[in-house]
Amino acid sequence: MTTWVGRTAAEIAAAVREKRVTPREVVAEHLARIELLDARVGAFRALRAEAALAEADELATRDLSGLPLAGVPVAVKDNLPVRGESNRNGTAASSHTPADHDHVTVARLRAAGAVVVGLTNVPELCVFGTTDGVHGIARNPWDTSRTAGGSSGGSAAAVAAGMVPIALGNDGMGSLRIPAANCGLVGLKPGHGTVPAGIGHGDWFGMSENGPLATTVEDARLMFAVLAGTEAVRPSGTEARKVAVSVRSPLVGVRVTRPYTAAAREAAELLAGAGHQVRRADPPYPLWLSTTSLAHWTAGTAVDAEDLDPRLLARRTRVHAALGRRFVKGVREGDRREQLRRRLEPFFAEHDVLITPALARRGPAAAAWHKRGWLRNLLVNTNYSPLTPPWNLTGWPAMSVPFGTLPGGAPCAVQLVGRPGSELDLLALAGQLEELHPWRRTASMD
Repeated sequence: MTTWVGRTAAEIAAAVREKRVTPREVVAEHLARIELLDARVGAFRALRAEAALAEADELATRDLSGLPLAGVPVAVKDNLPVRGESNRNGTAASSHTPADHDHVTVARLRAAGAVVVGLTNVPELCVFGTTDGVHGIARNPWDTSRTAGGSSGGSAAAVAAGMVPIALGNDGMGSLRIPAANCGLVGLKPGHGTVPAGIGHGDWFGMSENGPLATTVEDARLMFAVLAGTEAVRPSGTEARKVAVSVRSPLVGVRVTRPYTAAAREAAELLAGAGHQVRRADPPYPLWLSTTSLAHWTAGTAVDAEDLDPRLLARRTRVHAALGRRFVKGVREGDRREQLRRRLEPFFAEHDVLITPALARRGPAAAAWHKRGWLRNLLVNTNYSPLTPPWNLTGWPAMSVPFGTLPGGAPCAVQLVGRPGSELDLLALAGQLEELHPWRRTASMD
């Protein structure tokens, strides 16, 4: 008997279109895997078993020939509306009322033939880089003693455990790339305006972007095309690019550990061997990047928390929002993000792509971080993920790509960053890395 768990989205969609398997059979197999594993992983806040099977049956009555994601089970991060489901955003302060519409990205996935099997766990208001809270703890399937990351931790854990082949996440300060790096996935944060956002109250001042989590570059490219409303163009070849490699932390005082610096350097060497012009070069990160990142991060939370009962929020979230309220006006009226873009544009005029470590160190323990103090959370988050925030501030595309393993066997990863509009170029380079240095696609949990 053929099993569809562990297959790529591209493989599943092709088989469904060719009538080699029905959408119901594919969805049922993945629901069974979720039931088997999720008590150990904590990926899902809500499972849509009955609704997903009914939607799979309805899908089978349609013309499947033009559907790029025909019958593909997908998980959706629980800060985006899914019709008929409550949108909890990781907090007891949110409404239980079911959404009366799909977010535009969810609607595009459904129109492409995907079947939403559930909503995935997030930290409260999607603020922190660990996914834990009132709805449970999302664990890294490669090492369940460690966090899956955040805030798209549940989505990443679901894909890495083979519960779904792809998942929808979003990224405001690294919230998609961080869990992708922890869980050995391809995670793409598109540039501003490429994929519809509509996340929270104002997309964290336009810094948050929706994007794909996948186990292969092909699946990430396919899902990105659906989300962006374009065609999935597979490159016929990758022309030589000018690639800068930097292992320096953008934030002063934060050290990047050896496994991550080694991964970035080795990936750069492989790209050099493939014909790209590679040189070591550090972007001119300003000293004020740390304070600017903190101001935008906390101010975004303050805006999202405005209409919520603070008594129902965790203490770390209340402190974060209270600090952010002091910065909201300055963030809205200031020009720090434009200053950062102007400062970095000459670097990206000289280089097509920047490659860096994806993280500074392995993800912290899977624990109830939401019950710990705000400062402790701040330090943990900053020390393990200093390399993602600059690219939310600029609004430029960036992605996490699996590369090698950490000493304990969990995945390691690198980050690729490009100019505005360079998503397909980044995916092409990621595809070369995948070919030159393949990775294990999902964790073995059976």
